Amino acid sequence: MSAVEDFPRAGFIRRFGSWVYDVLIAIAVYMTAGAVSFAIFAVLVNTGIIPSGGEEHVISVLQNSIVYTLINECFKLGWVAYFFVFFWARSGQTIGMKAWRLRVQNQDGSLINKKTGVKRLIPTLGGLGNLAVIFDRKHKLSLQDRFTNTEVVLLSLEANRPR
Repeated sequence: MSAVEDFPRAGFIRRFGSWVYDVLIAIAVYMTAGAVSFAIFAVLVNTGIIPSGGEEHVISVLQNSIVYTLINECFKLGWVAYFFVFFWARSGQTIGMKAWRLRVQNQDGSLINKKTGVKRLIPTLGGLGNLAVIFDRKHKLSLQDRFTNTEVVLLSLEANRPR
């Protein structure tokens, strides 16, 4: 995008549609990361790097340890967070946002950076931050938009086309 174009801010319905797409993709990322993390954990248990503690099955070792479970969950959630931050910083659009012609950007029209992407994750609250758009019909800013000085805009068909 060479010149900054002025696009209208996205309303709740489009944001929700995009959220549905992205939740499905986030679940797939979470499951894939889970398979990878379990494979790594199984190798570590079977080679004796992580003690089995007398458990017969690898899954029992994982489930009976709060520390290993916490590490495993953080690994999986970290990959889901990476998915969002990567796409937001790279093009301003996740796959769901692309399908609904939405883009997250700074309020000056520039792409957000990774630091801003990470800051957007917490107030997003799994998508609940977008409910603020329902009550803010004038500005159409979500909770995460307000905290990070960003906005989600509705792109024209032309602007949404691949480069």
